[in-house]
Amino acid sequence: MKREKSLSRRLSVRLFLQMIATVFLFTFGSVAAYMILLMVFGMFVWQGDEPIYVLGLWVRARQDILGLLYLMAGYIFIVYHYWSKPFHYLQDVIDASKIISSQDDRLAELSPALSDLETQLNQIKVTTLASQRAAKEAEQRKSDLVTYLAHDLKTPITSVIGYLTLLRDEQDISADMRKRYQNIALDKAERLDDLINEFFEITRFNLSHIELNRQQINLTLMLQQLISEFAPMLQEKGLSVSLSAPEGIVLKCDPDKLQRVFDNLLRNAVNYSYENTAIQITASPEGDHILLVFENNGDTISEEKLSRLFEQFYRLDTSRGTRCGGAGLGLAIAKEIVELHGGTIKALSADDIIRFEIYLPS
Repeated sequence: MKREKSLSRRLSVRLFLQMIATVFLFTFGSVAAYMILLMVFGMFVWQGDEPIYVLGLWVRARQDILGLLYLMAGYIFIVYHYWSKPFHYLQDVIDASKIISSQDDRLAELSPALSDLETQLNQIKVTTLASQRAAKEAEQRKSDLVTYLAHDLKTPITSVIGYLTLLRDEQDISADMRKRYQNIALDKAERLDDLINEFFEITRFNLSHIELNRQQINLTLMLQQLISEFAPMLQEKGLSVSLSAPEGIVLKCDPDKLQRVFDNLLRNAVNYSYENTAIQITASPEGDHILLVFENNGDTISEEKLSRLFEQFYRLDTSRGTRCGGAGLGLAIAKEIVELHGGTIKALSADDIIRFEIYLPS
């Protein structure tokens, strides 16, 4: 509000000074022109009957009233000109507002006197268009993911039904084959569970606000428990996890929410690690903060992809299966949780190393 008042005040002062300057120049110019005409008129020898001479004498005899009328007409024109300027500016602003509210890429163009306002209006339009495009892209990605997940639900359901039907109908099936069918049905059921959970993730992320319930926890113990829970997933790819953290690091946080962050980071490390490699997790106090690092060996992530890792619905590798690639919400939610704790999270990658660093206030 203060800026708008300052702009209108500057514009008023500018118009007033311009009007005073114009009145002065008009008055001075008129007097100078009259004096020059008298001087030129006196340079000639007149016979007395020339039309110009007669007209000159007529004007000379009435110079006071004619001069007054001339100056009054000039002053009225000048006042009208500067009085009407704000209305022209207002019309410019009205026209500009139509351009600003339009959905195209046109920018407003105002009079030079309104250059500051022109810049502000165009900044508003550029920001609004960028926000609208980002929202539209996010909505499109969400729509695509929902469609993809809904379509992908059919496959595990069909497989589960098919193998359970075989187990029911085939009475003489061998023990090995029965076990194989059971394992396949269980695997498909787990995939179905993952898909349904992703639907819940999308719903929760858009319809609820994350609130923290802070408690004091033993961070080292939390990380140890997390690693033990991932033992089956680690074994499948021949991975190992090493934890480097002092005993008894105390952290005041929401343990359930923070567990979700660590779970997501370790799951990503497992999914994107080379087989038979090691994942390193470190936690170290640094002043009044704690630094946590999740590091694994995997394909180097480009700078462009690193800059988008924490976007909603962004998936690092869309060619991966749903169970591996996820809905693209995990890191976006992790970032929100970390920032709600007053911390920061960033991703780095170089030389086949993927590294996530989290700073949390202790």
